[in-house]
Amino acid sequence: MESKYIEEDKLLILKVTEEIDEYSVQKIRRKADYEIERYMPKRVVFDFDSVTFMDSAGIGLLMGRYKMANMLGGKLEIANLTQNVKKIFEMCGILKLIPVVNL
Repeated sequence: MESKYIEEDKLLILKVTEEIDEYSVQKIRRKADYEIERYMPKRVVFDFDSVTFMDSAGIGLLMGRYKMANMLGGKLEIANLTQNVKKIFEMCGILKLIPVVNL
């Protein structure tokens, strides 16, 4: 996962570059939590442009970061959804809770 912080916008972009499954989600979670606590951004955007596969562990990852961002006074958004990821988010209702933005 790659991260980019834009200070003037207080925007943290987390670009997920691997498949999201039970194994990889632990590494992504640690990195995302570290970056969110480090920068304390107003907006956290998960960029899914390189994700080809995601299972239910990815939903848990996103919901945990959603709660964390809210607790710190920020908000979580998602961007560049692939068809597979978008379908999963539609089925579980995440798109009603977390807005999709363009980067």
